[in-house]
Amino acid sequence: MAEKDKRAKTDKSMTREEALENALRNIEKAHGKGAIMRLGEAKANMNVEVISTGILPLDIALGVGGIPRGRIIEVFGPESSGKTTVTLHMIAEAQKAGGIAAFIDAEHALDPEYARKLGVNIEELLISQPDTGEQALEIVDALVHSAAIDIIVVDSVAALVPKSEIDGDMGTSVVGLQARLMSQAMRKLTGIISKTRTAAVFINQLREKIGVTYGNPEVTTGGRALKFYASVRIDVRRADSIKQGTESLGNRTRAKIVKNKVAPPFKTAEFDIIYGEGVSRLGSIIDMGVELDIVDKSGAWFSYEGTRLGQGKENAKATLEEKPEMIAEIEEKIRTKLLVEGEKPKKKGAGSKTVATEASAQDPSDLPEQEPPMGEDE
Repeated sequence: MAEKDKRAKTDKSMTREEALENALRNIEKAHGKGAIMRLGEAKANMNVEVISTGILPLDIALGVGGIPRGRIIEVFGPESSGKTTVTLHMIAEAQKAGGIAAFIDAEHALDPEYARKLGVNIEELLISQPDTGEQALEIVDALVHSAAIDIIVVDSVAALVPKSEIDGDMGTSVVGLQARLMSQAMRKLTGIISKTRTAAVFINQLREKIGVTYGNPEVTTGGRALKFYASVRIDVRRADSIKQGTESLGNRTRAKIVKNKVAPPFKTAEFDIIYGEGVSRLGSIIDMGVELDIVDKSGAWFSYEGTRLGQGKENAKATLEEKPEMIAEIEEKIRTKLLVEGEKPKKKGAGSKTVATEASAQDPSDLPEQEPPMGEDE
């Protein structure tokens, strides 16, 4: 009783500042240094560290020059829209910067040769093909806890099948099982992902809600947890086909940033994915260079600072392939104008498409997707 009275008198005699400092010391003593601090003391950690996606328009649309480290990123879209291609480019860029990458191939569908063509160092890439969803997420947890991984990609959430579902009979109802698994995983992973500065990328598929008359019937698999915990969500869709005569060479792809906690959301990026080659880096540089008046276009001719690049986009790309210094110079100017100076691309007329622009708020497809009713199977 005397001890309590003494402590009460001591607490009363303290000023607010002294009481706060005393509380902070006790918290650090109980939970370790750094458990609590003033935000101004952590200025070094306030800047967003990023890993480039390797796709210039997408880096610009993300607002910070790439995907943020220490965060969860979701890449989703319809089948064959380019989701895995986009994430493989992210891995290639992380490896070029000296980072270590891991790929959790839950779909058992990774093509090593295609990954190599996209610039991935497959000799150094860590890969796992887990049998169950629990095994996949435990591997992710172990790798993130090592603090040695720069980027980890899970392909895909839809393929993370709970062990009880695999052990059960075909056709057995397992409503909400995967959603509970993902919810638990997000709770466990978010904190350690932030501390280890790992970029965790989850690829996801789309399903359709039955009986939806109004609004968007599409919904991603795995429940709502991933939507909440993801700092960035990228909707990747095929916009058009790229053809030479009757032969299809690739797809024009549109990526929309439907959620972004590190920069303004609802921006879009368009780029070309060429079959067997991946995203056309030179095509994106030329498109954005023209939009920003860095590359001159007169009729079908392209030129840069008086140097003729060629007639037609393909010839211009062929010329640039032989001039890596010029490519780097044009790309640097684009990044400076859009990321540093904050300039917006100019529209070249009513019918032209801006390569990296803000999505129109009037477009119904730009509105946040509707959530499924509680209890509906993910």
